Amino acid sequence: MSFLELSKYKKQKNLYDYQIEDLNTIFKCFEESEEAANILYQLPTGGGKTVVFSEIARRYIEQTNKKVVVLTHRIELSVQTSKMLTGFGVTNKIINSEVKELRDQDEYTCFVAMVETLNNRLQEEKVEINNIGLVIIDEAHYNSFNKLFKYFDKSIILGVTATPLSSNIKLPMKNNYQKLIVGESIASLIKKNFLAKANVYNYDVSLQTLKLGINGDYTVKSSDELYGNQSMLGKLMTAYTEIAKGTKTLIFNNGINTSRYVYETFKKAGYNIRHLDNKNSSAERREILDWFSNTPDAILTSVSILTTGFDEPSVETIILNRATRSLTLYFQMIGRGSRVLPNKKEFTVIDMGNNVARFGMWNAPIDWQEIFHFPDFFLENIKNDEDIEREFVYEMPKALRAKFAKSENVDFDIKKEYKRVFALGLKSKTVLENSIEQHAQICVENAEDVFEARILAKQLKEEITFRVRQYSYCIMNNTKNYKEWLEEDYERKLRSSISKKFAAKM
Repeated sequence: MSFLELSKYKKQKNLYDYQIEDLNTIFKCFEESEEAANILYQLPTGGGKTVVFSEIARRYIEQTNKKVVVLTHRIELSVQTSKMLTGFGVTNKIINSEVKELRDQDEYTCFVAMVETLNNRLQEEKVEINNIGLVIIDEAHYNSFNKLFKYFDKSIILGVTATPLSSNIKLPMKNNYQKLIVGESIASLIKKNFLAKANVYNYDVSLQTLKLGINGDYTVKSSDELYGNQSMLGKLMTAYTEIAKGTKTLIFNNGINTSRYVYETFKKAGYNIRHLDNKNSSAERREILDWFSNTPDAILTSVSILTTGFDEPSVETIILNRATRSLTLYFQMIGRGSRVLPNKKEFTVIDMGNNVARFGMWNAPIDWQEIFHFPDFFLENIKNDEDIEREFVYEMPKALRAKFAKSENVDFDIKKEYKRVFALGLKSKTVLENSIEQHAQICVENAEDVFEARILAKQLKEEITFRVRQYSYCIMNNTKNYKEWLEEDYERKLRSSISKKFAAKM
């Protein structure tokens, strides 16, 4: 029987047109490929990958009388996958840590296995799974699955992922898969109302204190130091209050310490918030997620534990309270809010880690074929933090701007001023002198006395840091110690200028 024959196709579940089209493309590829072909299928988070590969399993079993193995890397995914397969009429068994031995398998046509468990059982020769024609690998960008390929060298292997970019830069996916099939794009799924539209807000953050680990992403320690300080916690609270207050919110952090600080900060402010990490027991996790699902204004702060195997369509706001250099993680985090509901066609993304500047908008076109075939080129061309920060444009927060209401203009363009000063042949320090003069002027204009003006000056610290950083880029001296000295000198001279201006008024 041809893989393309649809006459016996029964819809236990309703598949959408784009899913059926992808499914047919995959089966055509099976038919045209060699017996042991390795194929990779890409479909965005929320596009229904589990639905598609469950129907692939059902149809493959029906048409070949061979069996299917589905591999996952988390127990939650195993359970979800098993339920979906059952819904498609596929008799299946989960091979988890409780299955110590498996010999009799005639009653099952499909096995759903945790990768490490199956690998251990196969090594111990405690499991016999014969007549396997197809192996489906969920979240195939993880490299833990590669160790099992040797056991299925006579089978077709279908990897499924939203992001065909290996989690290990030293093990590119093109080494294990011969062909990539690209499914519907995020933009197309939004247009067809299968995914919600993301309204994105960026808060510029200086990330130059972050350090990269051996896995190519920012270390937890350096992230905790940055995102756990009072300044960043305050910025997070301001972002939530201005944009997402009262919405069901999911906050992603890079470290457990940061997540706990976020919890304590929001709890102290009276918000309905819980914290979740991988140290919570299964019972605690279920209770917290049930609370989150049933509480309209719930805020859940977590580490990356909820990036896969978690589906809560009622999420209204995603806050990326971390930076990442992982494209996969970027898409996974935002994807948690992209599910549509009858009363939900849009959701909010608040980026506190310059991630949008690094990777582009979540729904922007992306050439997955190029990334799959040339991953090194893509990784080498990810924007670095210094280049991103050079493009920052500071905008005074609304609450702070209200304190300078008597000043018609509070802006000062350091780069533009530097070009003007340079053209006049003046010393570069003139730029900061003029900036200090402008800051002093708006403080004096909006204060009754010198003490009130100095209090206003202290609230300009974030903008002072920004201006000093922009100045350091202009003069090409961007060392940490030099910028810290410039900031201290700037604040001292600002206080002095304010005092002189009030003395002149008297």
